[in-house]
Amino acid sequence: MSSRVLVNIKENGIAVVTLNRSEKMNAIDQEMFKAITAAGESLKNNRAVKAVVIHGDGTGFCAGLDLSNFSEDAPEVLALGSDEIGKAPNMYQQVAWVWKEVPVPVIAAVHGVCFGGGLQIALGADMRYVHQNTKLSIMESKWGLIPDMAGTQILRDLCRVDVAKELTFTGRVFNGEQAVQYGIATEVANDPFAKAMAVAESIVALSPDAMVYAKQLFEEGWQCSREEGLLMEETLNAKLMCSENQMEAIRSGMSKSKGNYKPRMQDTFYKGEWLK
Repeated sequence: MSSRVLVNIKENGIAVVTLNRSEKMNAIDQEMFKAITAAGESLKNNRAVKAVVIHGDGTGFCAGLDLSNFSEDAPEVLALGSDEIGKAPNMYQQVAWVWKEVPVPVIAAVHGVCFGGGLQIALGADMRYVHQNTKLSIMESKWGLIPDMAGTQILRDLCRVDVAKELTFTGRVFNGEQAVQYGIATEVANDPFAKAMAVAESIVALSPDAMVYAKQLFEEGWQCSREEGLLMEETLNAKLMCSENQMEAIRSGMSKSKGNYKPRMQDTFYKGEWLK
């Protein structure tokens, strides 16, 4: 795996993913695009992983696209119809979207700057803890572009459309407290990484199967019809009931002791899997 991104899986099942290009404020070049996606893909089917925390090394989460690097590749690599794009999600969108496909909870710890593509990567996480002084921006309009790393498709689940439009049209910089107000961040924290790790530790103390199916339920059920959502709840919970990990959850809960859970039942989830 590229040194651009480091993955450290701890004994308790928390995978810490570090954007590791601090000399460039973790700006994304072609190598980093591939490394971020590869990191996410490596965690999808690893049953030892129960939660993921993604953060940036150095003084910021991610400054966005490294335009100096991409100027060397344009227009061939970036052009519509190239081998790199033309499918959904394409390789540029996958750096954000892959975290929605990882079946366990993913938490972003955001500090310093979080601009453009960096913000879209953070949006791909299930939760985002930010420092109040973090500077965030949907900055693509500054460079004559639109958000094209899955940001618009993720934002629709997080904030009002007029807020998304205003931030996109203006490209203005906003802080951590405003991010929470807009629905883009989960909570302000003095130490976002410590907060993210604490939340992850509370997650890995519970049944990994419940976490996987809960994430699937929200990913597939949030925008579906009421009937489909109710059926999804019923079907997924039926898979959990009386399973080994669900019985262990009851035992540990009743005895007020730490649960001794087995690895999750399935590697990852796929659209429509709940119907089977």
